[in-house]
This record gives sequence, C-alpha cells and structure tokens, in this order.
Amino acid sequence: MHATGPQPRVRSIRCSTLQPDMPRAMSSRTPDSRDRRDALHPRNRHQGHYDFKRLVRACKPLEAFLIRTPAGTTSIDFTHPRAVRLLNRALLAADYGIAHWELPEGYLCPPIPGRADYVHALADLLAESRGGAIPRGPDVHLLDIGTGASAIYPLVAHAEYGWHVVGSDIDAMALHAAEANLRANRLDAAIELRRQVSSTAIFEGVVRAGERFDATLCNPPFHASATDAARGSARKWRNLGRGGSTRRPALNFGGQSNELWCKGGEVAFVGRMIEESVTRRDQVLWFTSLVATSDHLRDLRARLARAGAVDVREIAMAQGAKQSRFLAWTFHDRQRRTAWHVPTGEVL
Repeated sequence: MHATGPQPRVRSIRCSTLQPDMPRAMSSRTPDSRDRRDALHPRNRHQGHYDFKRLVRACKPLEAFLIRTPAGTTSIDFTHPRAVRLLNRALLAADYGIAHWELPEGYLCPPIPGRADYVHALADLLAESRGGAIPRGPDVHLLDIGTGASAIYPLVAHAEYGWHVVGSDIDAMALHAAEANLRANRLDAAIELRRQVSSTAIFEGVVRAGERFDATLCNPPFHASATDAARGSARKWRNLGRGGSTRRPALNFGGQSNELWCKGGEVAFVGRMIEESVTRRDQVLWFTSLVATSDHLRDLRARLARAGAVDVREIAMAQGAKQSRFLAWTFHDRQRRTAWHVPTGEVL
C-alpha cells in the first residue's frame, strides 16, 4: 500500500562538483585539459587518457590489441570484444589490485570508469549523514542488484572503500563466474553472492530478515525487448564506424538477454524496484539505480511520490560527452538518516 502525503524533495546534483577527501591514487590514465563539467568524479582513478604502457605491464595480452589512432595516440579497437575484456582486466589489476579476473564470452563487460563514478558518487551521498566523512570499512553494507559475471561494482566498492558487498543475480552461470574470481582474489568473505530465483522479484528472497544495507545500486536492463537490444547493437556498431562492415554486429561490451532487456524496459524494472522498496524501507537507507534515459525520470519521480519516498535525488555523472545519472530515494528523514549510523543503545 502506498503512502500519501507531502511530495518528496527532488534535487539534481552533479557528482563531478563534489570534492575528494583524499589525494587521488596512482592512475592508469594520464591527465588532460578537459572541462571539469565533463570530467569524472574527483576520486575516480580514470581521469584523462589511458596509460597503456602501465596497463600492458599489468596485463601483457592487452599489447596485441593496441592500435595507433589517426591522431597518433595509442588506443585499442573498441569494436573487438576480447580487447575490451582485456582492457578491463588490465584496469582491475593496475588500479584495484585484482590479480585474477576472467569473464565468460557473451557476458556484459561494463566500462569501469563510469561504474567507478557511480560508486564514488554513492559514497558522497552516504557521507551526508556522517558529517561529511566518506564512509569506509566493512561496517558499510552495499547491495548490488544484477551484479553479473563481472561483479564490477562489488570489486570497485570494496577496493576503494573496504565496504562489505552483497551481489545478487538471476543468472546462476554469471554468479559461478563471479564467485571464481572472488575466490581467486580471496575476496569471497568481503563480497557475498546470492541467487535471485524469482524472475519477478528484486529484493524479495535476497534481503534477509533483520539485515540492513546502507545503499543498493543497480544497472537495470535498458531495452524493452530482444529486438530493441539488437537495434541498440547495430546503432553502436554504426557509431563505432563499422556501418558498412559485412561482419555481424555484436555488442562489443557483450551482454546476456537478462542484462540487456526486460519486458517494459528500464522504466518497468526501476518501477518494480520502487514498489518493492516500500516493503524494505526499514532495511535500506538509500535505494539507487542508474537511469539511462532522462525522459524516464518524470515517470519514476511520480512513482516515488506515490510510494512515499521522503527524499529523492537525481545525481548526474559525466564521462566526456556521455551524460548519465542515477536516481536515489529514501524513506528516512534527515534525523533518521543520521541515527542510522548510531550504535544501538547510544543517544544522539
């Protein structure tokens, strides 16, 4: 049953304007002079151009996929799925200390810089109720909905902040692959994987009784059908300059059907998440999800108002010309958000 009452506060925030609390660590990218409005989050390790010499030292097989661009710089062929997978392996090794990372063919291989931006912006959101201090350590609990075979969000969140992460997915094979990587890196205690056995549930069956999470995050399926996903693949292919190729278009970043599309697409999936969040309102401080299309925000804000969310944020992120954002909502007012972190028995 949805609550009624005052409309939730809705605020738009650009994450790249938030300030870091510590110097940025050594990065696999070199600085450039981009406008800061189009830059990654200040704590993101992937500012500027990729340092391919450093990345090849971390992952020797990447060297075979290096190319020289018309501008005379070094890059990789982003239309080649293996090149993209090896780039991710190199970034995880060089920047996050992940020595072993394998991804089965055909599974989503997400661009790490953008995923890291989401994690850093989420850390800023959690810092608000902690006096501005960025939360670190295993007492911070994060839930990743649809973690996939890559488990990129848990790996980055734990490496950067030491958070304890639960990753859920409906795909048993994806979880098996992710679990193998966690064990190889001795991270299976810090990062826990859970199978979602229901095709219609998101939190039910994953969030356990008495359990609390500081935040959830999610990269939801965007497309509304397999046909839409195929069209998206062809569009990417054209954008990469391969429109005249006779080679069959393929998503260079991969993706299984459940990773790319669901009935109703992004709006339906996030809408279902909003509905379910009402039943987990006392167990989660902040619910969040990426929203790929800004036109979807109006509908989702209306759903959140009907659900009784007391604070709603639209947090903008940027990676060069690409603009993205995540939607965050909570059922806790400011006082309850501050009290969330106070140990039982203590008085504010």
